[in-house]
Amino acid sequence: MFVNLSPGSIMTKLGRSRDTSLLSLLLIIFPLLTQNVSIIGTASTNSNLHFKEAPQFYNSHSCSTISSSENTVHVAMTLDIPYLRGSMAAILSVLQHSSCPENVIFHFIASSSAETAHLNLTITKSFPYLHFTIYPIQDIAAVAGLISTSIRSALDCPLNYARNYLADLLPKYLNKVVYLDSDLVLVDDIAKLASTPLTEDSVLAAPEYCNANFTTYFTPTFWSNPSLSLIFANRIRKPCYFNTGVMVIDLVRWRAGDYTTKIVEWMELQKRMRIYELGSLPPFLLVFAGNIAPVDHSWNQHGLGGDNFRGLCRDLHPGPVSLLHWSGKGKPWARLDANHPCPLDALWSPYDLLQSHYTLES
Repeated sequence: MFVNLSPGSIMTKLGRSRDTSLLSLLLIIFPLLTQNVSIIGTASTNSNLHFKEAPQFYNSHSCSTISSSENTVHVAMTLDIPYLRGSMAAILSVLQHSSCPENVIFHFIASSSAETAHLNLTITKSFPYLHFTIYPIQDIAAVAGLISTSIRSALDCPLNYARNYLADLLPKYLNKVVYLDSDLVLVDDIAKLASTPLTEDSVLAAPEYCNANFTTYFTPTFWSNPSLSLIFANRIRKPCYFNTGVMVIDLVRWRAGDYTTKIVEWMELQKRMRIYELGSLPPFLLVFAGNIAPVDHSWNQHGLGGDNFRGLCRDLHPGPVSLLHWSGKGKPWARLDANHPCPLDALWSPYDLLQSHYTLES
């Protein structure tokens, strides 16, 4: 009997059931799936970080060349030392499940020029064939000055706000980009996500969650002020929560509408009177909620990191899975290192390129 143990097949099974025996099996099998990866050590500001070289992935025969822009997928991600391990796993997952991996171009946003050389070396050593560019944020102090404290200190990192400035940081020839957080992995072809159609009135596309209590993302000060709360009154559709860790963004429309300025204006108001609590998300809700193009929920199975306070284990949402997102406090690499993983962290571990101390010493 043939048993398909590919991540895509496994995720299909998980989307239909909550079989804990399957998850137990994954804890044993998944470490075996990555043993064909060759080893290198990368220089790092943290001497404990050594990454493997990922295998090279090739286009299928149906793929056009990368020179054909209409078939090129542009991916934007942030890149920094604290989340580098997650970023490496995310990159590997994108390439592994892409039918045309050679046509995927990465655009990484770094917090400073000082980190760029190290990050460039790390990515190049682990992915020597990767098409990528790193763009440092030129005035990180100005970004930091706009940030108001939130419920979790990690949400207050300036790089967490890089998505606000993509249209300014990325080359003007880019028309559309898929933005991805660093704490996720894909188990489906990113070209499917990139091809999401945007309606005439939409600047971005993302999975919406209209069952969430939208009002909780803003303070009583916001809702008691008619000039503020009425901002949602004329939206084309009901304003709903969406997670900004997975978005398809039309950069042409963003620039034409000067949406960076609109987001910054809300952040400036937040500094004067506290109108929201949760980091970089509320300004996006204020500007875009009710005006975004829909994406299937399979493309952001989010919340796997638990809540923002305790990071408790969570199960998958019902339905199919194309992307797993460990949003929330708990990150899979930290829980695995602490030897207290959640069951679903076993689905992240095959993409972990960190080289263990044991293998290095061997």
